[in-house]
Amino acid sequence: MSLALLWVFLPLVAVAWGQYGGYGYPYQQYHDYSDDAWVNLNRQGFSYQCPHGQVVVAVRSIFSKKEGSDRQWNYACMPTSQSLGEPTECWWEEINRAGMEWYQTCSNNGLVAGFQSRYFESVLDREWQFYCCRYSKRCPYSCWMTTEYPGHYGEDMDMVSYDYDYYMRGATTTFSAVERDRQWKFIMCRMTNYDCEFANV
Repeated sequence: MSLALLWVFLPLVAVAWGQYGGYGYPYQQYHDYSDDAWVNLNRQGFSYQCPHGQVVVAVRSIFSKKEGSDRQWNYACMPTSQSLGEPTECWWEEINRAGMEWYQTCSNNGLVAGFQSRYFESVLDREWQFYCCRYSKRCPYSCWMTTEYPGHYGEDMDMVSYDYDYYMRGATTTFSAVERDRQWKFIMCRMTNYDCEFANV
C-alpha cells in the first residue's frame, strides 16, 4: 500500500519542485522532455491561458519530423508588476493562418497571457492565436524583438524572459516550406506606469 502511495505522490512532488525551483518563478524544468511536460501532443490542438493577472514569460518547444513535422509546447507565466494592477479585460486575437508568415501584437495595448493552436495535416503547420490582457490604459514603449527561436529550423526552443520589466506583446514568425517548421521572434515591451490616451501603440 505504501509503495502505491509513493507512485501517486512522487509525480506531484516532482511537478511542484519543477514549478518553483530553479528560476524563482513557476517554470517547469523538465530535462527529459516526457509527455506530461507539454500542453499538447504532436498533431493535437491546444489552448493555454496563464492564471488571472499573469503573463507568458517563457516558451519551450521540441520538434519532431516523424510526427508530422510538429512541435510540442510548454509555457510559463509570471505575475505582472504591482504597478500595472489587475487586467481590465482579456480576449483572443485574430487567427494567424497555417503555412504563412505573420506578425502580430496584442491589440488595445494588451500583453500575451496565453496561446491557442490547431494543427493542419494538409500543410504540416499550425494556426495560432494569442490570448491577450489589457491593463487599464497602460501603453507599451521601448519595444524590441528577441533573436530567432529556435536558432535553426527543427531545433529545440527555449525562450525565457529574464528582464522582468519587459512583457511579451506578440511575435513575428517565418515558415519554411522545406523544413515545415517556424522560427519565432517575440516582441517585448515595457509598459508605462501611468494611463495614456493611445488605444493601440
